[in-house]
Amino acid sequence: MIGSGFQNIFKIPELKRRILFTAALLAIYRVGVAIPTPGIDSAALADIFARARGTILGVFNMFSGGALERLSVFALGIMPYISASIILQLLTVVIPYLEQLKKEGEQGRKKITQYTRYGTVVLSIIQGLGISVGLEKMGVVLFPGWSFRIMTVITLTAGTAFIMWLGEQITERGIGNGISLIIFAGIVVRLPSAIANTFRLLSTGEMNIFAVLILLILMLAVVGFIIFVEQGQRRIQVQYAKRMVGRKMYGGQSTHLPLKINTSGVIPPIFASSIIMVPATIANFIDIPWVQAISSSLSPGGIVYNLLFVGFIFFFCYFYTAVTFNPVDVADNMKKNGGFIPGIRPGKRTADYIDRVLTRITLGGALYVSAVCVLPSILISRFNVPFYFGGTALLIVVGVAIDTMSQIESHMLTRHYEGFLKRGGGRIKGRR
Repeated sequence: MIGSGFQNIFKIPELKRRILFTAALLAIYRVGVAIPTPGIDSAALADIFARARGTILGVFNMFSGGALERLSVFALGIMPYISASIILQLLTVVIPYLEQLKKEGEQGRKKITQYTRYGTVVLSIIQGLGISVGLEKMGVVLFPGWSFRIMTVITLTAGTAFIMWLGEQITERGIGNGISLIIFAGIVVRLPSAIANTFRLLSTGEMNIFAVLILLILMLAVVGFIIFVEQGQRRIQVQYAKRMVGRKMYGGQSTHLPLKINTSGVIPPIFASSIIMVPATIANFIDIPWVQAISSSLSPGGIVYNLLFVGFIFFFCYFYTAVTFNPVDVADNMKKNGGFIPGIRPGKRTADYIDRVLTRITLGGALYVSAVCVLPSILISRFNVPFYFGGTALLIVVGVAIDTMSQIESHMLTRHYEGFLKRGGGRIKGRR
């Protein structure tokens, strides 16, 4: 029923408005990617990024949607916002004031969001200054000096702030998670050029048809595997006791508590990439032999990069799961509503049981995310693929697509449910 309902999405005014609003803001983002920052030799910069494919700069460029290689006004992309979010979430654990804000509901969330915005601006200024100095050393600046640096910092900071605003507007008034959709759009838009480049290499003989077929099969297999695991759940049975309220009996039904295998979604690889990018990008602009050696060791596909990447993925899988899912709160809510897990005593025992199950699931989810993000990238590097579209990109694209479609499906379900109630008569509408 819902599957056929997707054909009628645009017949629902609110859903139509949300989808068109999201598409319009993503289009604005793509226009901004094409607007260059003044004072840059575009040809020299493009040549540098042509040589940097497969390095950390190539990954950074992928997340910025190609804005970095043009040094557009959106060159920093959304990474400063993500980095600020990481810092705020980590500080929430160690600073009691931030922890209290988190527990205050909507007002506390707004305050944390405000601090995240301030942090984004500060990080954008630092990164913008670093990029401007690095570009001067690379010899791609037409008129070097403090005038160029200040102009670049202001331009890039304003661009990142605008992207942040676009993401928040999409989340609030559009469909899907705005920040994730911006990253999604940046990756997907580069796919046609990557396909065209592959055909060009086929025609020139630099790649053979066998390697292309292997890559295609690998990509399809990874996509299928991602869809399969992302839909996977560990269901904990929950029984609700019967209770009398007045003259009526309520409860007695059996339900389940669904725990996703990958509770944290696409957050761990995005956060992990963001963390690795900062020192790697800074090192790339410093012309010192040992610093350059560190930068090269952090190139995607390298042993050091993969080990750090997997380590950060595991950390953020557990950290983000702990932030978003509290077993104690779940157990308390179950106890208040007369619910219990068969064979487990309500309260602390239930919380410990849920925590134990969640820990095991998170381990499996972290192994899955690590395998998807690292293994295809290693294999792709062996084939010398001229574009970076590895497991991380596939996980983000498929994960964001699934989440967005789920939100659309939820809107469709809500629409059907409300329509049913309206046909139910005045008494039902009154009780509602």
